Amino acid sequence: MSRLVLKLSGEALAGEKKRGFDLETVRMVARQVKTLADRGDEIGIVIGGGNFWRGRTGNEIDRVKSDQIGMLATVMNCIYVSEVFRTEGMQTEVLTPFAVGSFTKLFSKDLANECFAQKKVVFFAGGTGNPYFSTDTGVVLRAVEIDAEAILMAKNVDGIYDSDPAVNPDAKRYDILPIQDVIDQNLQAVDMTASIMARDNHMPMRVFSLLEEDGIVKAADGDFNGTVITVD
Repeated sequence: MSRLVLKLSGEALAGEKKRGFDLETVRMVARQVKTLADRGDEIGIVIGGGNFWRGRTGNEIDRVKSDQIGMLATVMNCIYVSEVFRTEGMQTEVLTPFAVGSFTKLFSKDLANECFAQKKVVFFAGGTGNPYFSTDTGVVLRAVEIDAEAILMAKNVDGIYDSDPAVNPDAKRYDILPIQDVIDQNLQAVDMTASIMARDNHMPMRVFSLLEEDGIVKAADGDFNGTVITVD
């Protein structure tokens, strides 16, 4: 049995629309996670809010308030995706670092462990609960807190490149990349705070495309097309 934390891009869950949700994409994710859960893996999930709002791009308002809107976007995403997971036969729980009425429960490591013992898929919504921190940092923080074995980062691209593959057709994808190189080269696939936290706490990551067939299951098994970020 493994304990893994899956990071999903909000924009990837929106499909070609780029906003809101694409139900078939979410169902595709749910079926793969169910495969892992049915075999005994313990799965935590963090979802970005880019399909609704990114705090750092809300330049017309105060940054703290903008980040708070982004945190709420991740809560909406987790509530929606968790309900789709339930229709696929899984039990779920949504945990947040701040109170959201009766919609979620307050995060604690003890509660997360209790949920895993009950065979639930646990959604970690709301980021770190603080402004100026991305969901990348949130996913590393939660993975370290709950003693996960690795982070699976499902993105719109199939790994980490030395330059933007959408701009440079000759961009090179890394198959294996030490976390120190991510930091030294300031590669933007994972933000700097998250990278340093992963390095200091020896938390490996596997970066892959959400669109790869069975990509989540393959990444969990370590046999996938993407980039392995090592921490040794």
